[in-house]
Amino acid sequence: MKIPQLNIVRRFIGVMLLIAVIAVPMLTPINKYLSIPSQIITTNKDTPIEVPYLGEHITVDTTSEHVQAIDSSTFHATEPGKSELVYEVSGFPIKKVNLSVLEDLKVIPGGQSIGVQLQTLGVLVVGHHLVNTEDGTVSPGEEAEIAVGDVIVKINDKPVKEMKEIKDYVIKAGENKKALDITIKRDKELIETTLEPVLDNKDDEYKIGLYIRDSAAGIGTMTFYEPESKKYGALGHVISDVDTKKPVQINDGTIVRSSVTSIDKGNNGVPGEKQAKFSIKENKIGNITKNSPFGIFGELNTTIKNGKYDKPMPIALSHEVKEGPAKILTVVEGEKVEEYEVEIISSVPQKYPATKGMVVQITDEELLDKTGGIVQGMSGSPIIQDNKIVGAITHVFVNDPTSGYGVHIEWMLQDAGINVYKDKKQAS
Repeated sequence: MKIPQLNIVRRFIGVMLLIAVIAVPMLTPINKYLSIPSQIITTNKDTPIEVPYLGEHITVDTTSEHVQAIDSSTFHATEPGKSELVYEVSGFPIKKVNLSVLEDLKVIPGGQSIGVQLQTLGVLVVGHHLVNTEDGTVSPGEEAEIAVGDVIVKINDKPVKEMKEIKDYVIKAGENKKALDITIKRDKELIETTLEPVLDNKDDEYKIGLYIRDSAAGIGTMTFYEPESKKYGALGHVISDVDTKKPVQINDGTIVRSSVTSIDKGNNGVPGEKQAKFSIKENKIGNITKNSPFGIFGELNTTIKNGKYDKPMPIALSHEVKEGPAKILTVVEGEKVEEYEVEIISSVPQKYPATKGMVVQITDEELLDKTGGIVQGMSGSPIIQDNKIVGAITHVFVNDPTSGYGVHIEWMLQDAGINVYKDKKQAS
């Protein structure tokens, strides 16, 4: 009875060894087959379209006369449109790749240093303080459960836009011994509360125990603008309040020309910083209508030039960015835009909008000597690779100021209101 069982075990082992012998040589072709994408989207018909090569016995054909083969795995599109690339074995299709060649989208790279001023949507609460009264110290704002980061949007059901408007409400309510009806915005939620001003014994003024602010200012770098619509993008990251660390919700904003006066070099553990001067009342070049995770956006009211690349350049989608050499445009002295060498260490092809899509390292010796690497104020500096705008510098690594993150240009264009996908069906 044991001999038949032994024969069965031997046969099973033999079959498994045979399968292994057959499967091992096929692992590489299988991996290559699995690496074939189901869809390819490109924005520039001048860029060769490359697909995985599976061997001389497998051909790749196209379903459109507008897509021509350069060799067995590289194709060229003569005009925008949709088509398919089909892998075949002896005329039998084994894989289809949907190919979308979008209309060329070109924007003008920036690099200019800009001054930024944001007017908040309402009045931002940045802290609490105690008021000295006859009965001791108290913070009316804290008792009303108004938190740091809240935005006061209405008082007594009337919109509030500036700090100076609040003072009149506080004085009137204090003198009449009445509480204020306050509407605050906390993230996306509107909250109603009441706030009763109290008399400060030291200053003989009615106070509410809140530190507030209605504007924010700083410097950054222009990334791009679209010459026809004058829509622009800058910074590459959201502007957050220095105290609350929350994104500034804007009602209005302005960008102006800025001149870099000096550089505080970065060191390990301490990021560097550009020092610059600008005047909000003078040299206005555009407005700010949006403050998003991908930067600030609006429209220019005048044409600006960087003196390096003043003609429209094509853009690259996230999956078209390659690891390797690239350049950035930025200002380190005055208003002069200079070109510097960098290395794209890694780039993540992103199907959905996301920040920090690239890791970029400064390799230019001149820039390293002047700044130590990436410094604050350099955010938004456009990254150019193979004569295409691929993204912008956004953050520095604190422990390595020579390196930092970059954002793909695709997402900045989207938040600027520039449709990369001319046909919405191509974006699905």
